[in-house]
Amino acid sequence: MTNTQDKKSFDWIKILNGAALLLCSFCLAFIAVSLRPVAQWANNQNICVEQEVAKSQAPISWGVRKCNGRSKVYQVK
Repeated sequence: MTNTQDKKSFDWIKILNGAALLLCSFCLAFIAVSLRPVAQWANNQNICVEQEVAKSQAPISWGVRKCNGRSKVYQVK
């Protein structure tokens, strides 16, 4: 008699663990999809910086400022 009750209890623990793992995996997938635009922006920034540095032979810091739209603030007069 006690064997069947333990088995049912054990099955519920497995089901709850499985549901928790499934919920966690969906949350992580949602986070990954949400961060995709940030990854694309970062990739575009890297490409922009590489092109600016190669084009003007300036330091990397100048390329970063130029790609962020701050190059006019730091112009040398």
